[in-house]
Amino acid sequence: MDSKEVKRMTVKEFREKGYLQELNRAFLHPYGLAIEIMVDKETETESFGGIWDYRDDPEGLIFDLKNEKDKGRIKKFQENAAFVRSELEKRKPIREKAVGFWQEPIPEE
Repeated sequence: MDSKEVKRMTVKEFREKGYLQELNRAFLHPYGLAIEIMVDKETETESFGGIWDYRDDPEGLIFDLKNEKDKGRIKKFQENAAFVRSELEKRKPIREKAVGFWQEPIPEE
């Protein structure tokens, strides 16, 4: 694909749709890692800030939702997870048919 043709999602949309939440929750947190998003309060723009590194913590990172008192926050987590799951369910069969896999395998030597 020519670099001129690359479409980009905003960091804000990536966060709001739940991709960041699910990437962190389902993949990075168990490794003790998390992607951070920084919000510029003056311009209200969002950008990737860095990678939190808690690999020395045997528990990894958690959102601690089981102790969350804000039911609205839990509901947003549920909605985000459902959206990302629905995207996978929608895209997986199409991608598998088109390229033969969901996750690209690494060839063995």
